[in-house]
Amino acid sequence: MFERLGLIGCGLMGGSFALALRRAGLVRHIAGFSASPSTTQRALELGVIDTQAGSAAEAAAGADLVLVAVPVAATETTFAAIGATLGADTLLMDVGSTKRDVVAAAERALGGALPCFVPAHPIAGKERAGVDHADAALYQGRHVILTPMATSGASQLAKAQAVWTALGARLVEMTPAAHDTTFAAVSHLPHLVAFAFIDGIARQPDGQAILALGGPGFRDFTRIAAADPRMWRDIFLANRQELLAQLRAHQQALAQFEQQIVAGDGAALEQLIAQASGIRAAWHMDSFKPGT
Repeated sequence: MFERLGLIGCGLMGGSFALALRRAGLVRHIAGFSASPSTTQRALELGVIDTQAGSAAEAAAGADLVLVAVPVAATETTFAAIGATLGADTLLMDVGSTKRDVVAAAERALGGALPCFVPAHPIAGKERAGVDHADAALYQGRHVILTPMATSGASQLAKAQAVWTALGARLVEMTPAAHDTTFAAVSHLPHLVAFAFIDGIARQPDGQAILALGGPGFRDFTRIAAADPRMWRDIFLANRQELLAQLRAHQQALAQFEQQIVAGDGAALEQLIAQASGIRAAWHMDSFKPGT
């Protein structure tokens, strides 16, 4: 049981964490702060938080659990604002989609509070952001990646593992570098492709007419293109080297398909399609087992 959650960022991810913690009976009081006062007010109206804080430092003060759920580009300034308020036993976590930059920000900004920090990335979300979409079940059955630092306190790591497990999450531990390489491939590049695909159609002379005829396949392929632009801008820039490496690899893969189409080589084209189809048919979202 935590006495007080300091929630910094009362949007979808932070709001869902607060609701899940409350539903599980793991917190007595939740103080929330968002850069937009209207977001904090809405979180209060929805019962996501109990009190509005006037600043990130005020939200974190006296909290034994602090969750930073802000865009990754705002992480360092947030850490700098709250570092001096954290107690020795406080658990501090983030929910950022990139990790090497977050770890570097913590090392620069947290000072003596660095042992409090256990980096985390829940593999959950919705294409629609905002506290109005917060969901107490968002993390149920989903992977949460922990990338503990050498400086992370043993008690903080144990508490991080316990709280996510209590919320129904499935824990995986990785290094920050391995995390960023992996999620450049399975998250960041797919979002980039979805954005570029929509943009590429919309720029064509009959783009709007083409979009109007999209069916279920188009809907499913482009769902993530409705995601928050500012958040994804920050993610792309924070993980740019790994993202660019994946982009180049997939440009080569597309070139292979183009080569066979230009050549009219049906057998080679079918082989490429069959290989991809077989891999996708064997995949399912919960197939990962830690240690494999």
